[in-house]
Order: sequence, then structure tokens, then C-alpha cells
Amino acid sequence: MRITVKHLRGQQFPAVLLLLAAGIGLLLANLPTHDAIAAFLEFHIAVPGTSLDLSVEHWVSDGLLAVFFLVVAIELRHELTHGELDSLSKAVQPAIAAAGGVLVPIAVYLLFTASDSGTASGWPIPTATDIAFALGVLAMFGRGLPSTVRVFLLALAILDDIIGIVFIAVLFAHDVQWLLLAVAVVAVAVFWVLSRLLHRHGHPVIAVLMTVVGIVTWGLVAASGIHATIAGVLLGLVMAPVPAARVRHALEPAVNGAILPLFAFVAAFVVIPAVAPSELSPAFWGIVVALPVGKIIGISLFGWVAMRIRPRGAPPALPFADLIAAGTLGGIGFTVSLLLANLAFAGDDSIRDQAILGVLIGSFIALLLAGVFVSVRAGWYRRTAAAAS
Repeated sequence: MRITVKHLRGQQFPAVLLLLAAGIGLLLANLPTHDAIAAFLEFHIAVPGTSLDLSVEHWVSDGLLAVFFLVVAIELRHELTHGELDSLSKAVQPAIAAAGGVLVPIAVYLLFTASDSGTASGWPIPTATDIAFALGVLAMFGRGLPSTVRVFLLALAILDDIIGIVFIAVLFAHDVQWLLLAVAVVAVAVFWVLSRLLHRHGHPVIAVLMTVVGIVTWGLVAASGIHATIAGVLLGLVMAPVPAARVRHALEPAVNGAILPLFAFVAAFVVIPAVAPSELSPAFWGIVVALPVGKIIGISLFGWVAMRIRPRGAPPALPFADLIAAGTLGGIGFTVSLLLANLAFAGDDSIRDQAILGVLIGSFIALLLAGVFVSVRAGWYRRTAAAAS
């Protein structure tokens, strides 16, 4: 099959590509190829004249992934101003469901790790929902579902992203250099001004200056002790709408076709522990259960409560069966969960690898459940529509 830009802008193909990249990474990590690839990923590349000296692995997770977060932030801004979350009446129902999709997985994870304080710090890991994966699975199996289900899932996943970004910015900052962070904020303000000038005049020199300021902002945020991906979030949120839409359109194929698969490969490059299941870390079991089960329970139950609270102008209430289908899709954590696993256990390679395996297995279980639930629900809608016609 010839891969085109249209495929990379779609929903199904990028999800398949992510799954393949993660599978290849996990496979090669457990073959004789491990040592050579590991040595390459651990090779350090420094930027002369700066304090930046990162391994190839961190250039992917801190550098390239910032571009992904830039695109995510642009979408967040659009949805909050002109999309599915631009009013309280639209946001209240998915917000309540999203709260359940965060709180219940945290509770499930902490239940598994209660006897091991060393793994309790991993509680943010099962809170994330991968928008690309969830919408991809919905597109594959959801033919016939009403558009309200997709709208609800999109809003829910966007709110999940906001929560994940807050976790990354607040929980995993270390030795913050406030002066550098202040200079980064000034750089973001300059980027904001330039984006408005680009919106008005459209001169290519302004676009080049924005690129330079964006790279400088990323370097300042990385050096300040805040996770470097937050730079992408800040830049995406302040960019003027028209240039932002163009940037998102231009970057989307590269993000879906290269950046996210590369991150998935690197993040999934872990050795499967040669131990009995009983010897696996509580973090592993907590994530494996919290992602599919915690998300289903949290989203469906809190979503059911949310549907009883319908302010004027709110979208139509979803049936409980549709909420369960959305919950299964919400359990596909993947990208942000993998990043959170790397951050939460950065100082313990063994626990980190088991947490990453937990994310992969938990997300895969959620993916299978979603395929079944969404297919069944979509089939019911198709049969109902056929009978009515």
C-alpha cells in the first residue's frame, strides 16, 4: 500500500502505525539487537555553548515530543474557544466524566501499590487517554454510532490531555531555575507578538523568527527544570488562530507519521522481566488494571451522573451503553501514559520498564475491549436504523 499524506492525516492509519512501532520496539529490545540499539539510544548529543546534553532517547522524548505537544495545544486552544468545550454547558458533562476517568484509575493504582511506597509515585500514569488511538479505534469499529459519541469522547480526551499536561508541569519539575523560566516566559510573549504580526502581514521572515524564538523557548524551558514538552504547550496556546491552524496542518503528517511512532518505539524499547508474575512490581499490576478497568468504571459511572446534570444548551444525554464504550476507549493511555511512566520512575530503570510494560498491556486490553464494545454498540445502531427505515 502506498502511504500518502491523506493517510497520515486520518485517524485509523496513525493508530495502526503507533501500535506497530511500539510492537517493533518491544520485540527488538528482547532480541540480540538490544545492546546495539540501547547503545545508540544512550549516546549523548550536546548543544555547544549551552547546558543541554541529552541522550538520543531524551532528544526524542523531550525534543521531538515537544512538537507533538505544540500540535495538541493548538487543538486544545481551538476546542476551548471555538470547538466542543467553548461553553460551560458543553464542557460540564465531559468534564465530570473526565474527573471520574482520572480519580478512579488513581484509586485503583494506589490500591495495588498500598504496600509498596516506592511505587506510589506512579499514580498519574493510568490517568491519560490517547486521543489519536481512541479516535482511530472509534473510526475502525464505530461505523453507525451517532456523532454525539465521538464529540463526547473528543471532549473527554482533550480534558484528559489538559490534566496530563498539568501533571507533567507540576509533578515532574525538578530544581527549577526561576530566572531561566522567567526568560522563557518573555520568549513566549515575543512568540505571541510575532504570531500576531504573521497573522497580519504573512511575511516569511516573521515565520523564521518565530521558529528561532520557539527553539530558544524550548531550550530555556528544558534548562529551567520544567519538562521540555511544556514549551510546546505554551507556544501552541499563545499562537494566533490562523497561523496556528496552518502550523497544525503542516505538522500533522510529520507528527503522526514520524514523531509519535519514533517515540512509541523508543518508549517501548524495554526488556520483558524474566520473573514470575508474582514477582512483578505492584506498579505493573496497578497500571494493567487501572487503565482498562479504572477508566471504564470512572468514565461510565461519572458520565452517568453527568448525564443527569444537563444545563440548558448541553448536548443530548448519552445512553449508559455508549458511556461504557467511551470508557473502554478512554483506557487506551499509550502516548502520554508512556511519557508519565518514564518521568515517574526516571530514577529506577527496573520499575520504569515494568510500568511501561503495564502501559502497553493495559492499553492493549483496553483496545481489545473497545473494539468489542464499540462494534457491538455500532451494530445495534445500524440495526435500529435499518429497522426504522
